[in-house]
Amino acid sequence: MSRLSHSEVHMAHRIGWLRAAVLGANDGIVSTASLVVGIAAAGSARSAVLVAGLAGLVAGAMSMAAGEYVSVSSQADAEKADIARETRELREAPDAELDELTRIYMERGLDSELARQVATQLMAQDALGAHARDELGISETVTTNPLQAALVSALTFAAGAVLPLIVTLLVPESQIMSGVAVTTLGALAALGALGASAGGAGLLKGAARVTFWGALAMIATAVIGRIFGVTV
Repeated sequence: MSRLSHSEVHMAHRIGWLRAAVLGANDGIVSTASLVVGIAAAGSARSAVLVAGLAGLVAGAMSMAAGEYVSVSSQADAEKADIARETRELREAPDAELDELTRIYMERGLDSELARQVATQLMAQDALGAHARDELGISETVTTNPLQAALVSALTFAAGAVLPLIVTLLVPESQIMSGVAVTTLGALAALGALGASAGGAGLLKGAARVTFWGALAMIATAVIGRIFGVTV
């Protein structure tokens, strides 16, 4: 096989949006389904279950968006501060920064002479980029946009939360709990497998871990609903 025909498909460029999407959809399904199951277990009518589920959808989507935006923004602020400090150090002590980059490459297995050559050439081309990538671990590949993460989380949460509400609307009132539980577990298994596939991981493992925690959440809310079973 020629070197030109050889290609590799990597998943690192998907990390930012994939994490937000999987987290949002998973949380939307689990939290809304658990809310629906808990309220249905308390003996509430279909209308009360739907109202509570819809309120959970809206509140959860907004919470996910706000949480992701604040979290990713804080990470971005920390990265910007590191970049600013590195820029100042490169301006004030370029020789020390060259030595530092050389040591990094030596620790990764290069001999001292080759490490010095690599560090010198990379700094001559893009000193800040080399230090950001190899000293700080910051690169454009893994950098997430705060607004993008917030929108993806909100939309995927809402998309996931719609599923248990549709089931609640369609199944007989006496079967809301079982219908939502079965549908949710199936959707979580599919979501876990999809997320694992998109990230290049094992399908079975991805499906199992998501399904387990979803089942645990619904069991917990069903027990609480039975204990405090009061018609809303």
